[in-house]
Amino acid sequence: MTLRIIPLGGLGEFGLNSLLFDDGESAVLVDAGLMFPDDTMLGIDFVIPDFGFLRDLSHRLRALLLTHGHEDHIGAVSFLLKEFDVPVYGTPLTLGLLRNRLAEHGLDGVARLEPIERSSRFRVGDLDVETFPVCHSIPGGFGFILRCRDGVFVHTGDFKIDARPLDGVPTATKRLADVAAREMVTALFSDSTNVEREGESLPEAFVGEALSEIFGGAPGRVIVAMFSSNIHRIQEAINAAARHGRRVALCGKSMVGNVGTALELGYMKLPNPEILFPVEDIETLPGRQVAVLTTGSQGEPRSALTLMALGEHKFLRIREGDTAVLSSKFIPGNERAIANVINHLFLAGADVRYEKISEIHVSGHASREELRSMVRLLRPEYFIPVHGEPRHLIMHKNLAREMGVPRPEFVRNGDILEFSEGVMTRAGKAPVGRLFVDGKGGEVEGLVLKDRYHLSNDGMVMVVLAISQTTGEILYGPDIVTRGVVSENSSDTIMEDARQTVLSTWEDAGLEARKDPAEIKTDMRKALRRFFNKRLDRRPMIIPVLLEL
Repeated sequence: MTLRIIPLGGLGEFGLNSLLFDDGESAVLVDAGLMFPDDTMLGIDFVIPDFGFLRDLSHRLRALLLTHGHEDHIGAVSFLLKEFDVPVYGTPLTLGLLRNRLAEHGLDGVARLEPIERSSRFRVGDLDVETFPVCHSIPGGFGFILRCRDGVFVHTGDFKIDARPLDGVPTATKRLADVAAREMVTALFSDSTNVEREGESLPEAFVGEALSEIFGGAPGRVIVAMFSSNIHRIQEAINAAARHGRRVALCGKSMVGNVGTALELGYMKLPNPEILFPVEDIETLPGRQVAVLTTGSQGEPRSALTLMALGEHKFLRIREGDTAVLSSKFIPGNERAIANVINHLFLAGADVRYEKISEIHVSGHASREELRSMVRLLRPEYFIPVHGEPRHLIMHKNLAREMGVPRPEFVRNGDILEFSEGVMTRAGKAPVGRLFVDGKGGEVEGLVLKDRYHLSNDGMVMVVLAISQTTGEILYGPDIVTRGVVSENSSDTIMEDARQTVLSTWEDAGLEARKDPAEIKTDMRKALRRFFNKRLDRRPMIIPVLLEL
């Protein structure tokens, strides 16, 4: 078999990043990420790729390669490993953050974790894999070069070209230029997240300088909300707090866990041993000496920041004189929740800084000029944009065409790309999709989600009827209960008419139909659906309950 490359997720949305390379003898899966739900996914905690497609090739699935430790790249690994016993390759920090997730699923100590360096080279069956460091908003990130008999393939991972990398390790542009000079790059898979932004992304160090200015000028406590996986920014915030005589409290389970992992592995260093203190001791220090780093920058309902804003946090409530900083991007779909938290922070008396009014966030992704630089460095024959919604992928494809790439391609999840001796053809679609995960209940079927959406929009009508098991006559009811359909004050007439509709349906049914609960339920459901649609222009969920006595 020639090399097949199949995206399982990430080409059509932000998150769910997962890409399969399969040469027929050995297969490598790159990343296994989750996606956070949008407003239509009621009650859903997160979304993961459907890995069912991998079952037919599980015997040759040799490795899972993790480019970095963000949730949209590692968040679905636990679900993958429950079904597929495959070694996981990543840098020590990526695997350290993953280990915290695996422990929640009882997989810590069971999973085969293989630490590698950001510049390494190893074989997976017939596939030759080389990694190269990239700058991003988390340490330990890399892209990779995959070599096989059908070509040379470069995947950037999430990247930007940072002129002032905080860990001193720049994106490996020199190594990539050397590869392009010696080998023909068959295809480039490049991060599309920031393709809408012209110019270059600001260095991560810029945020540290902005936070230092805030810590120095704030009259009281400073509460900074950010992603708990943004280790670089957490380090910069701690350094800035130390410069201005503030001690730091960590808030949120993932914040405490990730900082502990980064310190243990040497990815973070404390400016002094006393800089951290327990959040429960926050009232023992003057406000001018306090900085708090917390989760909740996306307005999550029960996050630490939301509880603080609502005055429900166990140890810390926002008050006059506090400065609240949201140092993260507004993820699409979360705008309403974030705005709600910002409003509550203002109402509680805080001075609130966020991206739209204050420069306290920089992107970890390449803007258009950096994307051009990557194309210019590698000069690929084919170009496949990854990581983004359709508009991002198409804009990135057009940018590559402007740069002179011979064959830029627009690829969606499930598209099968076949490469044979450097030539690409499309070979149909693979059956890929999404799985919805709901707390401890596990995977939620699409029908359940559809029912939730139906209930949220149109409400519910329950009809209770008791019938004789022998004669089929009505012994009790019909009683009709509604939720989210009509108000209490205006329901009497409507409910009586609905009741009469049920009785008419019963009378019109034949004797045999009355003795068949499934048949009479179907008739009642149809009749009431027509009634409410005509009377109220609503389509509530109809639930008939028949009791046979």
